[in-house]
Amino acid sequence: MKNLRRAAKRTAIGSALLLGAAGCSDKFITVTNPDVIDASTVDFNSRAAELAATTQQNYAVALGWLSIYGGWFSEEANVSDTFPTRNEFGLRNITDQNTSLNTEVWTLISRVVQAGKAVADLDLPNPTTNINLARASTFRAFGMLQIATDFCQGSFSSSAPLTTAQVLDSAIFWFSKGYDVGKANNTADGIALSNAALVGRARAKLQKGDNAGAAADAALVPADFVFNMRYTDDAGNRGRLSNIQWQMSFDRGAISVAPWYRQDDPRVTYRVPGQTTANPQDPVPGGFYQQTKFPSYAAPVRLASKLEANYIAAEASGDVQAQLALIAARRSANGRPAYSGPTDAASVKTELYNQRALEFYLEGRRVADMRRSPSSVTTITPAGQPYFKPGYGNVGTNTCYPLPRPETDNNPNFPK
Repeated sequence: MKNLRRAAKRTAIGSALLLGAAGCSDKFITVTNPDVIDASTVDFNSRAAELAATTQQNYAVALGWLSIYGGWFSEEANVSDTFPTRNEFGLRNITDQNTSLNTEVWTLISRVVQAGKAVADLDLPNPTTNINLARASTFRAFGMLQIATDFCQGSFSSSAPLTTAQVLDSAIFWFSKGYDVGKANNTADGIALSNAALVGRARAKLQKGDNAGAAADAALVPADFVFNMRYTDDAGNRGRLSNIQWQMSFDRGAISVAPWYRQDDPRVTYRVPGQTTANPQDPVPGGFYQQTKFPSYAAPVRLASKLEANYIAAEASGDVQAQLALIAARRSANGRPAYSGPTDAASVKTELYNQRALEFYLEGRRVADMRRSPSSVTTITPAGQPYFKPGYGNVGTNTCYPLPRPETDNNPNFPK
């Protein structure tokens, strides 16, 4: 009883102090939420550089994840992961309720497009030469292109459903903006962005079937041009700043090099079972083959290059001799024997796609190849055949990803 009386006394004194303080000032009980910013107090035009850099970094994050999911989907990699949602990509049987589809694929790439829009909507000085507009436009376009190549349909800013052709048209528009503004900016950074946009526009035109336009853009890309996405080994922020392909290969062991890619080719390097530095998150038949193309958290990922422009030009030309010349050059450069297969147009195009597959392994290109010319991609398990892991059933018929249910349910412009 004595302890209860003491507690009651302390409570009464504390209440009196609070009431007294409140009577003369509310400062004592006022709490400021540091995460709430009054938009009216922020001059977004003065923060254009940060917003443009955010667009670029958002794409760096999304590219890593989409390269992994696209790698599983197109069988660049086997899914050595237990997540059912990730195995749906390997199975090519993805439901719109797949949580990984929403959080690790759609949300990340749509965030790129929206961030780029935030910069485009600003009242920027010197808009025809502004480096921030060049950067935001270029990476907004790359985000749109990835949606066009990987998803069955698209949507920007809660728009109505967009067809693949409409998304490609939007990407081409923003690549043109990035190219024009970057070139007019005429700094090293601006020129690099303009050339990256040029490669992106060529890729988008090829995907759309505008072969003449794709070839024309590819021809303008300077010799030896390469634009890499940069990553850093930041232990405190690896999800945002580090190379996720390395993390999913060496921390989680979720990416195993698929059988067709286990060649004696320097473009796809790996460690064989028994020599890996991590165990697979889910043991896979035949053992875990650990990719080493991306050998660290800081390993860059190639975004655009003259090499890709050369592949685009060769494919767009439809010229078998031009394609054979590029095939011969790339096989020789990588120490491979000369191509000795059939030389009819379909066979040569398949070999061109095989060389592309090795060149751009886990760089987010293969799903586009599958959709652009399915008959030229012969390195995947046909629909209806057993999945490489027992107990999962047969491979499905998906050729692209559905939009996730949260997007279609919450977007007021989607039919219900």
